[in-house]
Amino acid sequence: MNFPILYLRKGAERRLRAGHLWVYSNEVDTRRSPLTDFEAGVQAELRASNDKPLGTVFVNPHALICGRLISRDAGHGMTPQRLTQRMEVALELRNRLFDKPFYRWVFGDSDGLSGLVIDRFDSTVVVQISTAGMELMKEAVVRAIQRLVHPEAIILKNDGKMRKVEGLDTYVEQAHGSEVSLLQVEENGVRFEVPLEGGQKTGWFYDHRMNRARLQAYAPGKRVLDVFSYVGGWGIQAACAGATQVTCVDSSAGAIDSVHHNARLNGLENVETIEGDAFEALKALADEKEKYDVVVLDPPALIPRRRDQKAGEEAYARLNQLGLRLLERDGILVSASCSMHLSQEKLVDIIRGSGRKIDRFVQLLEQGHQAPDHPVIPGIPETDYIKSCFVRSLTGFF
Repeated sequence: MNFPILYLRKGAERRLRAGHLWVYSNEVDTRRSPLTDFEAGVQAELRASNDKPLGTVFVNPHALICGRLISRDAGHGMTPQRLTQRMEVALELRNRLFDKPFYRWVFGDSDGLSGLVIDRFDSTVVVQISTAGMELMKEAVVRAIQRLVHPEAIILKNDGKMRKVEGLDTYVEQAHGSEVSLLQVEENGVRFEVPLEGGQKTGWFYDHRMNRARLQAYAPGKRVLDVFSYVGGWGIQAACAGATQVTCVDSSAGAIDSVHHNARLNGLENVETIEGDAFEALKALADEKEKYDVVVLDPPALIPRRRDQKAGEEAYARLNQLGLRLLERDGILVSASCSMHLSQEKLVDIIRGSGRKIDRFVQLLEQGHQAPDHPVIPGIPETDYIKSCFVRSLTGFF
């Protein structure tokens, strides 16, 4: 195929050669290849300043990430056949890992499909497209899903924030099958039903699957507090693992309703909820002298952008101090983060500092990572975002 050519400035290819897949607009030689010459979503050949081919990219001249590498072979673009092949390779991994069809099927760049996320909920498949290039492949994505797994329903939940960055409209569309209002989820042997409308992202977060499984070892016979609970992913699983009592905290009335629904779904009668701001709820519980054996903190990204680093780290510190204060003399804190800009080492340091500030002796027992249906590409730090720390907190011990 003959592609238009996108030229890089001198030396700008170093990060790509090291394994990254993104091209930033300030790395483009706009004298040789003005970005205004490219339509959003078009495929182009990428070349270094010395004219050496680097591969093919999706281009969006309106975005900071203006190029996304499709292939390191300059003669190969993204065709429906290549798209289907990569989706099939991704599917093979998930089917090898999980015995039931509940998982993240495609994780964007990590599966060679930048801008595409697909979550599978048994016979329902939910798709999120976040780039102009992948939007042009939408029909091919739907056809590939139909061919590979024959689902009863395919939903395009294209309402994420990234679409605005790419200049794309937001919408939710039933691309195939009968209308779906509730997503069926099974994770670590526990059942959930999640409303599609108004739900976060695709409706469920599979990324903490392994960490929630580890929680089950700490839950039996314990009183558990699940903060930022959403629909009860951590708390319901703790209750099913034998926790004596679980309290879920979330600011969304809809999420709280889902917690109660999912508790009933699993035959649980020991799950209660608090609707409200997490920080305010934690302070109120501390004022009431409440204590828990296990406290789970799984907030949304408190550092959404690099410029939010300082404020976000301070928020994580306040949150962990509040969580530690609510623990019994010998308790377990599960501190999680989905902030790409917060490293595992920094989270550990925040927990260390929080323990010292309120005079707790803390022991780091385990460190968790994102589930393997969210594979990390070593050359792309942005694909490595989930972390969790299982910490034992002792009062008056040392």
